[in-house]
Amino acid sequence: MTGIADVAALAGVSKATASRALSGSGYVSSAARERVLDAVDRLGYVPASNAVGLATGRTRAVGVIIPYVHRWFFAAVLEGIQQVFLDSGDDLLLYNAMPGSVGRALIFDDFLARKRFDGLVAVGLEPDDAELARLGALERPVVSVVGEAGPDVIAIDDVAAVTIAFEHLRALGHERIAFLGGGDPSRHWARVDRRRLEAFQALMRDAGLESAARHVPSAVDVAGGFAAATRLLTAPGPRPTAIIGTCDEVAIGAALAARGLGLSVPGDVSLVGIDDHELAVTFGLTTVKQSPFEQGARAARVMLERIAGRESLIEGPAECGLVLRTSTGPA
Repeated sequence: MTGIADVAALAGVSKATASRALSGSGYVSSAARERVLDAVDRLGYVPASNAVGLATGRTRAVGVIIPYVHRWFFAAVLEGIQQVFLDSGDDLLLYNAMPGSVGRALIFDDFLARKRFDGLVAVGLEPDDAELARLGALERPVVSVVGEAGPDVIAIDDVAAVTIAFEHLRALGHERIAFLGGGDPSRHWARVDRRRLEAFQALMRDAGLESAARHVPSAVDVAGGFAAATRLLTAPGPRPTAIIGTCDEVAIGAALAARGLGLSVPGDVSLVGIDDHELAVTFGLTTVKQSPFEQGARAARVMLERIAGRESLIEGPAECGLVLRTSTGPA
């Protein structure tokens, strides 16, 4: 197995000089550095990251803490993060911290405290006070995708996203509009969900439609949307002509519920989601599109800036915009 001694011998320098050339610490002449790098290429030598870390003070690893790895949004964010770190040569340490799990407590109490990374990207993390204190004690940069884990946050403007959906429905003449979401505050995603609900309520109030507004709490998934929409669409009184789901999965659940009740989408009820989930095209769902892949990549780029000691400002929220499909129509 090729080692630093082989590199030094081929380059005609001492082991100490070869180590300094590779770590970037201490003086090495340009000619000697070139010979060392040429030897590395010829031998296919890969410096041990821990050895480089001792010289540079960097681990060349970045932690990513995420509540779910199997759900679409989080998986797409993770892909974006990984792409940037692959390009930068940094290792990725993944911590799957499901809300309320024993593993989550272990991650915060033990694994994060070991500080085996140069920084932490927190995806969709809504930490309690104790978790927030542990993050602050890391003395490492923390960048969030959505969530509220640190000062740097990459996310869409939730109020703007709901406003886009609402204004689209109003332009189609809808007044009896319902919102599915804003459920149990103890559940994951509760703060994002709550902001979207409050934005909807404010928009209905400002439009003079407060009495027509309907809200049914929903878990943030297809099953939750199905259950909430079933309750909404079978309740006594005038049926809403349009529904905004707090996310696409909820809106997709609502579409399944409506069709199961014999209702036409959009003939009897129009549906709008937020996300542009990978299944949105299949269901013809009109939605407010965001790009979790790009948000992840952007967070990773910001992290590399913070690790390098640069405090450049994050320029505005992530982009979102309306994607028209077949699930919305005139009131």
